[in-house]
Amino acid sequence: MKTNIFKYTIALAGMLSLGSCAEDFLDQKNSYQLSQDNFFTSNEAVSQAITPLYDYVWYMFNDKAYYGMGDGRANNITAQYSDYIYPYTNFTESGASNGLNDAWSAFYSVISQANNTINNIRNYSTSGVSETAKTQGIAEARFMRGLAYWYVGSLWGCGVIYENTQDLVNNYVVSPSSRPDVIEFAIRDMEYAAVNLPATSPAAGRINKYAAYGMLSRFYLSMAGLVAGDNRYDGNNAQTNFISGTRNSYYLNAARQAAAKVINDGPYKLADTYAELFAAATFNNNSESIFQLQWQAGAAAGLAQSMTRFLAWSTQVNQGNSWGGSTYCSYDLWQEFKEYADPTLGITIDDATRRHYCVASYGESYPELSTDPAKPYIYGESEQASSQGANIKKYVVGTNAVNGISVNNNSGVNTYMMRLAEVYLNYAEAVLGNNATTNDATALQYFNALRQRAGVPAKNKIGYEDLRHEFRLETAFEGLYWYFLVRRGYYQQQEVVNYVNNQNRNASYYESSTHTYKLSDTYTKPGPSVSTATARNLVLPLPETDSTKNPLLKSDADGNVATTPFTFGEREVTDAQLF
Repeated sequence: MKTNIFKYTIALAGMLSLGSCAEDFLDQKNSYQLSQDNFFTSNEAVSQAITPLYDYVWYMFNDKAYYGMGDGRANNITAQYSDYIYPYTNFTESGASNGLNDAWSAFYSVISQANNTINNIRNYSTSGVSETAKTQGIAEARFMRGLAYWYVGSLWGCGVIYENTQDLVNNYVVSPSSRPDVIEFAIRDMEYAAVNLPATSPAAGRINKYAAYGMLSRFYLSMAGLVAGDNRYDGNNAQTNFISGTRNSYYLNAARQAAAKVINDGPYKLADTYAELFAAATFNNNSESIFQLQWQAGAAAGLAQSMTRFLAWSTQVNQGNSWGGSTYCSYDLWQEFKEYADPTLGITIDDATRRHYCVASYGESYPELSTDPAKPYIYGESEQASSQGANIKKYVVGTNAVNGISVNNNSGVNTYMMRLAEVYLNYAEAVLGNNATTNDATALQYFNALRQRAGVPAKNKIGYEDLRHEFRLETAFEGLYWYFLVRRGYYQQQEVVNYVNNQNRNASYYESSTHTYKLSDTYTKPGPSVSTATARNLVLPLPETDSTKNPLLKSDADGNVATTPFTFGEREVTDAQLF
């Protein structure tokens, strides 16, 4: 149950321009239609002004790009008829592909509104607003802006950095900055948030300093592969050897320290069961949740959890529109869940617990989707199974008659942006660092805690393949796996290109006569319409909508975009303040 602080989102959203989420980012305006001169008169007003940054401005990202980019691109999802997924799965996207501009513009909607919030707090707060409230409000907005810039840098390899939205409206022909610059900007925002946010969340669902530290553990791991040597990024030490096989030790150590802060000092704890993380009654703002987008149960577009309608396979398991019948778990991910040949343990493992709650396959029973306790919903028996593969169960929480919160086009649950489980894995990855394996006791403790919950055997050492497998299964359909692969590609580029080219992409794999999941005897890789990936495919093309207006965003024949270094000032936050 959300606290009253979020009731203001609906009212504030009415003061925002919803169109700005759908337009290209060059048309972003100061869409706060508040009277700035008399709105920021109290600490509560500052808090109210932040609330749209938890839902409204993320709507277009959440609707499709969350899973289309994070899971579709990584081949966790196969959707042969959904043109906002299959071009990214098949490596056939262009600057005009459906969904590309929506994703780009969504992040810049977050950035634009965060900029507005920061500048409005600075410029229009009256004496009724305390300095603490102003600092914390700015830190909250910078958390959101930093996260959006991390997505931009990770997906496109460059980005336009700006801190005043009106400046860009006045002059939109601006050169983009390089990926290291964009990620550095994101890190500086998140470091500011880490030292200036309160230790305790002011309301359920609101972030605290440990949420920022959690994100820093992710950001630092990205930067570790982007910066040569072992010093902090200074604008002159960006990595140019993308097959170096090594990462920057400064950032690896920072990632470990940031993760440790979350684990040791933060208020979070692992949920006892994987099931409760994704059940309607215990989904929102649970003990493991570090940051969730805060959607409003019963709300319409803009404030609604609309993603579920694109994943749910029928109206028996979702309220209203359910377009996910042909959106299913990829064959590769199915195999990792069902029959993973563990190279360390020398056995084949069926990760049945996580598989059950991530993927709906023939014969799996889901009492939580049925109104009759004596008659559970059984996938493939209660109604016909998908004809191509196993459907996606995660985020599918049932109809209103079952959970009391779902309405048409809004399942009523939040969106995970970070769970404690990811921070556990980030800690283990940072400790592994540039080593082939590690048997560090603390890293193993966190790594094996997730495996114990999943009911699979513990490890006595960890290598990259162990981390990759664990990360993929633990966070499947939570929009993260592509970014895990991308950061590996900063220093093991060819390995990642080879990995994605050896996946069974765009493959159907259900045999209805026997209700078994296997590739047909005639299937050959790659699947229909799948192109061979190159290093160029580790970044997305910039949307034509914006590159047409701003020629500085156009790429050359090799797909490269010229960048201009961003001018950074002095660091606002020192390592001593952080750790």
